[in-house]
Amino acid sequence: MRSKSFPLEYKAILKWIGTGSSVLDLGCGDGELLSLLVREKNVRAQGIEIDEQAIYKCVAKGLSVFHQDIDHGLSEYGNNSFDYVILNQSFQQVKKPDIVLNEALRVSGKVIIGFPNFAHYSARVQIFLKGKTPATSSLPYGWHDTPNLHFLSISDFIEYCHKRNITIEKSFFVGKKGSVKIFQNLLALAGIFLISIIGAWLK
Repeated sequence: MRSKSFPLEYKAILKWIGTGSSVLDLGCGDGELLSLLVREKNVRAQGIEIDEQAIYKCVAKGLSVFHQDIDHGLSEYGNNSFDYVILNQSFQQVKKPDIVLNEALRVSGKVIIGFPNFAHYSARVQIFLKGKTPATSSLPYGWHDTPNLHFLSISDFIEYCHKRNITIEKSFFVGKKGSVKIFQNLLALAGIFLISIIGAWLK
């Protein structure tokens, strides 16, 4: 495995997903992660993406990707249609995160979510000292051109899961120089979670 050729959070996702699993990637972008999973874990892959240029790049990689807005739901997929659903760097970009997450958990018993941590210390310092919307390596956009609609922290997401009886099975936190083991809400640039709801949407 060429570990240096892909982002750190991909390593965690590769470990969590079983070989030969079926995977649906919601907001798959140019298909970099999905292509890696096909190559390294021999998954049966399908993606959904709204950006047509990104879809062309996915097709060039040999991926099956549908042009669709995930905010409109996943009604064409039955309960537990996939072993895993991925929402990596797309959860914070949807208009209706509750609906999207509920649909993802219906379509698969296991969902992987990754998002930038708005509470990283560099973002806090910028807000405090400059009084401006922060920009970090995980939040590189300006306020006027960002695709992100929801600015959540790691603590926000953990609290969100607890309130909705969503089980956090595994987690991984990305820092500037590697994984973050302590004070994740302060030091991590991004969080990756494997979540599930026990007993939900049985076949």
